[in-house]
Amino acid sequence: MSTTTLVLVRHGETAWNAEGRVQGQTDVPLNEIGRAQAEALVPVLGAEVFGAIYSSDLQRVRETAQPAAKALGLEVALEAGLRERHYGMFETLTYVECRERFPAEFERFRAKELEFDFGSGESLQAFNARALASVGAIAARHAGEAVLVFTHGGVLEMLYRAATARGLRSVRDFEIPNAAINRFEFAAGRWRLRAWADCAHLEAALDDLRD
Repeated sequence: MSTTTLVLVRHGETAWNAEGRVQGQTDVPLNEIGRAQAEALVPVLGAEVFGAIYSSDLQRVRETAQPAAKALGLEVALEAGLRERHYGMFETLTYVECRERFPAEFERFRAKELEFDFGSGESLQAFNARALASVGAIAARHAGEAVLVFTHGGVLEMLYRAATARGLRSVRDFEIPNAAINRFEFAAGRWRLRAWADCAHLEAALDDLRD
């Protein structure tokens, strides 16, 4: 049985993360702190061996991936399936604004209704299926190898829940910091969590999965 080792990294900080603004699939670049976090990943990830590097095609993730990819001498393969959840009407607003402008929809979001899609966005059920299918396809493609994947907080949450059998509607009692390193294994169609939210290489990091 071949086991794929996956090292997954959430993108570095953006100005919208710092403002508590919903990014979703809106293409926002890293801020100065985020760029420093991307560089801080190099001493750790640059010392490891990977068969491939994958990244969401959104700018904040591509920018996070580049320093480590350069150090490793590998090209970054872009995967739209690794994008954050689409938050529809919520995107570009702060969470306070979402609650004020769309109180009924905000409560449905907070209640983790599986089929609620923000009017023009992506339901939790659909997002979970898409995120797991995307990372699972990468794992299957590189059976027996180690792969480095740069993605978003929401994708990481879906993978954590799959590996720990927590279900989609349970309370999130785990952090998902910017630029943290997370380690999983995939074999026989099952995920195993090996290490979570390693921030030893960072001075500080925000915890905000909804980006």
